[in-house]
Amino acid sequence: MEIDLTPKVAKKVYGSEGGSYYSWCPNELPMLKNGNIGAAKLSLNKNGFALPRYSDSSKVAYVLQGQGVAGIVLPEKEEKVIEIKEGDTIALPFGVVTWWYNKEDTELTVLFLGDTSKGHKAGQFTDFFLTGTNGIFNGFSTEFVSRAWDLPEDVVQNLVSKQSGNGIVQLSASHKMPEPKKEHREGMALNCLEAPLDVDIKDGGRVVVLNTKNLPLVGEVGLGADLVRIDGKSMCSPGFSCDSALQVTYILRGSGRVQVVGVNGKRVLETTLRAGDLFIVPRFFVVSKIADNDGMHWFSIISTPDPLFTHLAGRTSVWKALSSEVLEAAFNVPKDAEKQFRSKRTSDAIFFPPN
Repeated sequence: MEIDLTPKVAKKVYGSEGGSYYSWCPNELPMLKNGNIGAAKLSLNKNGFALPRYSDSSKVAYVLQGQGVAGIVLPEKEEKVIEIKEGDTIALPFGVVTWWYNKEDTELTVLFLGDTSKGHKAGQFTDFFLTGTNGIFNGFSTEFVSRAWDLPEDVVQNLVSKQSGNGIVQLSASHKMPEPKKEHREGMALNCLEAPLDVDIKDGGRVVVLNTKNLPLVGEVGLGADLVRIDGKSMCSPGFSCDSALQVTYILRGSGRVQVVGVNGKRVLETTLRAGDLFIVPRFFVVSKIADNDGMHWFSIISTPDPLFTHLAGRTSVWKALSSEVLEAAFNVPKDAEKQFRSKRTSDAIFFPPN
């Protein structure tokens, strides 16, 4: 049965005056379930506070806009409080407890992409809240909470009764939250907008790749990621993941066209991509994109921490590695046609600026 690869936007799951939580549904985007990938967004208004929680899935978080503060507690470690801003990427392994806070006027929005293969629901994150109306305090009886935390029952009842929020609350402007510490960012976050470029092609595009070298925690998460920004009318070379990885792509800004070719040379997707769209390229399928006039930026995760790609056009193309005789036979063309084919794109790599 063919799987619908049509890009989708996230839908609101819950929210309050403090902000909202959005998710992509595997029923609407079947490749989420098929590939065991989860995708969600958290948007916090001023003084919005996303209550402490942990998830059944390892994730990569990317700050889409705004700035704020994140609290991260790795298993059996002390809390790390870090300042976050647009472009920051954070690897969140299994068992990590996080909270998120926005003290600024601008909305803080964080994208989460991750692996749900060990989760409760294929293609969907399940969060477990430490506090709130759906938190663990409300699940245990007063007796158990009293015994576990060595508290009088009246104190326990007061703690539980005060928890009226669900997932996201809005704090008073006078409430003081922990101040971020610069040293806590070390090894926890990498800003893709400030990091050294792995690819930089004039009038073509730029790439920053996240892997175990520049953000070691992605090794624990089991995912790689990249930020790609291509200029107006530029083309991203047709290519595929050659290590059986899935590629999950969120369009940050701009727009453009995409084509995906699958089994038996069949084009399985041809559509226009816009900011807010999420789409998934199946294993070994070939994908290529062409940006509209204003260019196109996207953030992707790849289901391996150190991904490898094979490109089918440009200087690094696999065609350049094949011998002339093989190309002549494969294309069933004379030598002069093969030479013309091989002579093109000898200096361009990955991105092709408009002529």
